Amino acid sequence: MGTETKVGIGVSPGTAYGPVVQVAPAVRPPVNEAPTTDAEAALAEVRAAFAAVAGELQTRAATADDTAQQILKATALIAKDKGLLKAATTHLAAGRGKATAIAAAVEEYAAQFEALGGYFAERVTDLRDVGARAVAAVLGVPAPGVPHLTEPSIIVAEDLAPAETATLNRALVAGIITQTGGRTSHTAILAAQMGIPAVVQVAGATAIPSGMLVAIDGDSGVVTIAPDPKLVAAQQERRRARAEALAASSGPGLTRDGHHVALLANIGGVEDAEAAGPQDLEGVGLFRTEFVFLSSDKAPTVAEQAEIYRRVFAPFGSRRVVVRTLDAGADKPLAFADLGPEENPALGRRGLRLSAERPELLDAQLEALAVAARDTGADVRVMAPMVATAEEADWFARRVRENGLPRAGVMIEVPGAALRSEHVLRDVDFGSLGTNDLAQYTMAADRMQGVLSDLLDPWQPAVLDVIAAACEGAARAGRPMGVCGEAGGDPLLALVLTGLGAGSLSMAPSKVAMVRYALSLHSLPDCQGLAAAARGARTAREALDAVRAAVHADLLALLDPTWAAPG
Repeated sequence: MGTETKVGIGVSPGTAYGPVVQVAPAVRPPVNEAPTTDAEAALAEVRAAFAAVAGELQTRAATADDTAQQILKATALIAKDKGLLKAATTHLAAGRGKATAIAAAVEEYAAQFEALGGYFAERVTDLRDVGARAVAAVLGVPAPGVPHLTEPSIIVAEDLAPAETATLNRALVAGIITQTGGRTSHTAILAAQMGIPAVVQVAGATAIPSGMLVAIDGDSGVVTIAPDPKLVAAQQERRRARAEALAASSGPGLTRDGHHVALLANIGGVEDAEAAGPQDLEGVGLFRTEFVFLSSDKAPTVAEQAEIYRRVFAPFGSRRVVVRTLDAGADKPLAFADLGPEENPALGRRGLRLSAERPELLDAQLEALAVAARDTGADVRVMAPMVATAEEADWFARRVRENGLPRAGVMIEVPGAALRSEHVLRDVDFGSLGTNDLAQYTMAADRMQGVLSDLLDPWQPAVLDVIAAACEGAARAGRPMGVCGEAGGDPLLALVLTGLGAGSLSMAPSKVAMVRYALSLHSLPDCQGLAAAARGARTAREALDAVRAAVHADLLALLDPTWAAPG
């Protein structure tokens, strides 16, 4: 096989080279599985299989870091879902074999999840992983997953389930390639958190032979099969130069002319905080609190929450910690906060809308945050998800201040809130752009629909226009606007966001050094010029090319020298 190049979406920066290891595919039921003759006995085996899968996922969660732990616990809840077992029971009663009944039930649920979109669509990979593990259990065969690795390798899969990604051996996984997935898939989030170069949406990835040497570029999204030694050497030299340049970059985020852009971390819990705390960053721009509530049959008490929040705040000392209150609802159901089914959960009672219906949950969380802030002396700032109107922002701000917390903010992830940000931000202290959902709602494209990845590209000029409107409104209101979505960690896009008016950027900690370096090479007027060029483009590709053509050559050299001649 000669040299071949494939292009996907780079979701975790850096380059890697090594042999391909194909992840074992999902276990399928036998084509001619014997029908069930004793439905009651078969149901007992199916129930035991799902219980075993849930137990395995919970065991893995116990030793995973926080973001991975959240994902594994949420996946374990799928394995415990009574509706899934009920669907399998129906197929067993119809005489289908145990493995066939499980697979059929999973596919029924997967179709429902995909139709619902939003959070449910994001869970399809997790759902199918649970099903494949349960099928393996009833068949008595090994579960699917990453084979035993003996050397640094490039992991290739249709898509990596969270149970696999969360427990990868970082010393032996040089890079990740998936055939499906998206910018906000679990693979993308966890790879960036672990600092493993990754490319998703690579057509034909699962056909690359195991053992084949490949080079991947997590910045450009290029995968080179059987690469020329000169390319490998060039990538190695770029890694060396990158490490050297980033090692010399430290301190606060500053443009070349001294304009401050705070560089912050996105974290999911205590272990994420303990890992990020010692790093050279200016605090936390997004602390996702969902992990406190996941896998709980009842709402955690104020005391239970406060203890966790103290442990999250402590590693950051006097640095800011921006906390997003519980982002749940019909699309992220919790046993103790179930508002019932909705036809379109992504547009339903989620985020702050759930808090309005169950204010006691919000008040308990705010009380716990206030206790932890007082005990640690932390600079705690609290923001609400899914705010759409000025009235919602005002209601949240009053609730925050009544609970003794001095700074209230809102997530700007609804286009309506972005367009009216001057009014939405009047009675709060700051705004934070959630670019993942903002792109989804602006472009009417589900975040996890891989075929729609072009529409979800944060370089889409329409998305940049909405971000610009939000930042302009914030400036008129005299309020700071930050970015905590995935776009903030892209060094080129970070320059554009700075030019649009973002005063802080929050990202996976592994991305901070490169963004700091990019800012140091450009003045604020440079960033404003890049923003204007991107917004003036006709397409997302043209927006990216316009910025590539204008940024400092030293930055391009560390990202991809071929970008110096876009097109």
